[in-house]
Amino acid sequence: MPTPASGPGLGSASLVPFSALSASYFAHIGFFNPYLPLWLQEAGFGIFAISMLTSVQSATRLFAPYGWGWLSDRTGERVKLLRYGATAALVCSLGLWANLGFAGLLVVLLLMFVHTSSMMPMSEAAMAHLVSQGGSFDAKRYGRVRLWGSLGFLVTVMAAGAWFERRGMADFPAWTVATLLALTASVWWLPDVKEPAPHAHEPPSQPVMTLLRQPAVAWLFVAVFCHVLSHMAIYVFFSLYLDSLGYSKTTIGALWAVSVVLEVAWFFTQGRWLPLMSLTGWLVLAAVLATARLALTAAWPLVLPLLVLAQMLHAITFAAHHTACIALISHHFPGRLRGRGQALYTVLGYGVSGVLGGLGGGAISAQWGLSAVFWAGTLAAACAVGAAWRLRHWERAAAA
Repeated sequence: MPTPASGPGLGSASLVPFSALSASYFAHIGFFNPYLPLWLQEAGFGIFAISMLTSVQSATRLFAPYGWGWLSDRTGERVKLLRYGATAALVCSLGLWANLGFAGLLVVLLLMFVHTSSMMPMSEAAMAHLVSQGGSFDAKRYGRVRLWGSLGFLVTVMAAGAWFERRGMADFPAWTVATLLALTASVWWLPDVKEPAPHAHEPPSQPVMTLLRQPAVAWLFVAVFCHVLSHMAIYVFFSLYLDSLGYSKTTIGALWAVSVVLEVAWFFTQGRWLPLMSLTGWLVLAAVLATARLALTAAWPLVLPLLVLAQMLHAITFAAHHTACIALISHHFPGRLRGRGQALYTVLGYGVSGVLGGLGGGAISAQWGLSAVFWAGTLAAACAVGAAWRLRHWERAAAA
């Protein structure tokens, strides 16, 4: 099992367009995901309707990333597909200004997310050769790209929190259009390089389903699923939870920002820290700290220092976990499989878990309150510890 590498590699200028894409994409996510539930709440939707509408993004991750990943692997036209996806999402977002009701809004969100949910897997695949050195994943180079995404998220989550605190949630559609416009501009900046498409008579060295039956790959996806499922309590319900406890939108934005500041610091310095343990060791540590993070949030949400501490753990529970997963996916799904490998990470990690977490969390909160969602997340994180430990066992067995 390779450990993250670092090295001189290609010039940093080749990564600038991908850094811009990461910054603009996560700038969009930075305001949209935290404040979508609050916009829906102000529009008069109930908690279960909110959970259904926010789960649309995860539902599209069940099929869209793999479909786009397969198409990009077959055609090699990853950049053209990214340009189409961003432009189509921008056009669809104009529908947020219309008074469409639940069904109409569901359709608008569905069309938007079908075109945006695959953008990161395709961009990760498109820049794979730029963040690899000698066949090994280069954590330092990858971190320097990904940190721009975290900075974009940080700027918009703070700015939008202050904006919505002063002016209310009425400008949410305008923020959506503006950030998707920036995203569209960034994908048109990417170099339009077509990757060589495989010949029809040259099948992959190993079919995807064969890879998924390998114990190490299977336990990797189980660990990812449980870990991300635990975080759905935060991604979907954190803002609503804090709002119900009386926190202002500015404070909510600041608490999101705490997690992202630590995330940025991690991505900037991860080339120094990741080699200290194996990739699977980082997955185990991330799951243990996720268990602690969710438990702190569930048990002491009114103790602000403990809430800040829980958010600080995001550096490991998300950033370190994400980089370890990307490196492991790059290892298990090389070459022509990398588009589908990244897509499976999104589908199995964020799609299935997102739908279950969003809808299940809505049902749990309706029955037992929002704090129960975070206790359920704690249980899911504990399951992630067990799965990551099993993955580590298979890694050691393979190395023996």
